[in-house]
Amino acid sequence: MAEFSSQRPKEDRKRRRSYDTELPDFSGDSSVLLSEDQFLCSICLDVFTDPVSTPCGHNFCMICIKTCWGDSQQCNCPLCKEKFTKRPELKVNTTLREVVDHFKKKSGLDKPEVLCDDCTGVKQKALKSCLDCVASLCKSHLESHYTSARFKKHKLIKPVKNLEDYICQKHEKPLELFCRDDQTCVCQFCTEGDHKNHNTVSIEEESGQMKTQLGKTQAEVQQMIQDRLKKIKEIEHSVELRKRNTEKEISDSVKVFTALMRSIERSQAELLEVMEEKQKAAERQAEEFIKDLEQEITDLKRRDTELEQLSHTEDHLHLLQIHPSLCRPPHTTNWTDISVDAHLNVETVRNALSQLQKSLNEKLTKTLNKKIKESVSAGLKRIQQYAVNVTLDPDTASPYLILCDDGKQVRCGDTEQNLPDNPKRFTYYCDVLGKEGFSSGRFYYEVQVRGKTMWTLGVARESIDRKGENKLSPKNGYWTVILRNEDEYEACTGPTVHLFLKEKPQKVGVFVDYKEGLVSFYDVEARSHIYSYTDQSFTEKLYPYFSPWPNDGGKNSAPLIITPVSNTE
Repeated sequence: MAEFSSQRPKEDRKRRRSYDTELPDFSGDSSVLLSEDQFLCSICLDVFTDPVSTPCGHNFCMICIKTCWGDSQQCNCPLCKEKFTKRPELKVNTTLREVVDHFKKKSGLDKPEVLCDDCTGVKQKALKSCLDCVASLCKSHLESHYTSARFKKHKLIKPVKNLEDYICQKHEKPLELFCRDDQTCVCQFCTEGDHKNHNTVSIEEESGQMKTQLGKTQAEVQQMIQDRLKKIKEIEHSVELRKRNTEKEISDSVKVFTALMRSIERSQAELLEVMEEKQKAAERQAEEFIKDLEQEITDLKRRDTELEQLSHTEDHLHLLQIHPSLCRPPHTTNWTDISVDAHLNVETVRNALSQLQKSLNEKLTKTLNKKIKESVSAGLKRIQQYAVNVTLDPDTASPYLILCDDGKQVRCGDTEQNLPDNPKRFTYYCDVLGKEGFSSGRFYYEVQVRGKTMWTLGVARESIDRKGENKLSPKNGYWTVILRNEDEYEACTGPTVHLFLKEKPQKVGVFVDYKEGLVSFYDVEARSHIYSYTDQSFTEKLYPYFSPWPNDGGKNSAPLIITPVSNTE
């Protein structure tokens, strides 16, 4: 045992797999987080069995330290090398043993006991297994391995049940070596036969390297677990956020259509009221006509009676005196063209319906515009959370461009500057890129364009041609929106899409979702959407892209300014 383990202090061994568990702090009620590394013997590299402490304060298994020291009276600590002129009297540290036993139970290392093969009657717990004796031995039967010179060189390991797996079946010797050529465990005699001249190392060395590799693999696996747990949280958060947004959209939609229904009901009531009023007016008019007609009938009946009486009179003188007035028909109204229409005036209804439709359209348009603006504003507010700090890259700037020292402003000068030749620099157009590129995730930035009559903003892929004439289009690596001739806005989709904006943007926001293939532009102050490139395929880094265009005799001399992002409305 002393030959292969006494020179392997804890600091030099390969890191073992760590089992974290909570153990009680015996000084109080709090808990401390401990790992297996704190309970490993630096000689056997296993969890302590009957731990003892040396005068220098280091801990070892009782059997390991006894085997390491042998019969020598002058001993030293295998870990710190401190020498002890007198052989220390070793006693089991009972407190540490209780903590170790508790740790074994918590971490699942408390395996079933291996019993001594030499015990008769009641078998005792084995402390070690001897590969040379091919037996597991308890404390008393192991004593000879510490005192007898014959047994001191035997290979002792932690007690195992399948001891035959540790013995070479061909030579019946301990498997102490590992053949890297054949990837198998061998004994010393194997290296003189089938594995002669093979690359062999001690089992401990190979195990240490394997544990190191396992540790790295475990770390990768644990990181993969953490990444997936994080992704689960992101997905759950997205679902919850979408759920809240959907509920809000449903609530808002219900409010919108409820308001529209109420408006329709009010307009319908108004129309019915008009129609009813028209009906009442017609009824009043009919009553007046009937009243006048009845009055005329009464008058005519009275005249008829008078005429009937005069036709039989014998008073000829009286007849001749009143004849002129009676021979003329009485004065009456001409009812030929007078009537009450039995049908509702169609034009009146049409006018009423036209007014109703116009009113509803106005209200619907106003409501929907308000709704759309609120939705875009809320979306922009969420997008602004992905704001990044964009700074202009002077190594990419055209020689005609003038950049501020802070890298936040750019304008076009009248003369070409003498700048170092750089493969990244634009030389054909007055363009410049941001310093930082993005190949994943989402990012957003804002640019002030106030006072300009021409500009181009967006993103460009890293491999764009910076030296020659190049049309702006996604095919050529550009996703941009431009202003030219003061009020002509276009999306450079190839072919160009003309944009009709209600307001002239003073500050433009640019948002990119790399994974979703989305590039969107917003009028920040109006809280409105300008244009979006969707379903794009990004395969390399994207950089913020700026072109202030020539200053046009001073008309377009205002700079493009990268401004801090604030999501306050």
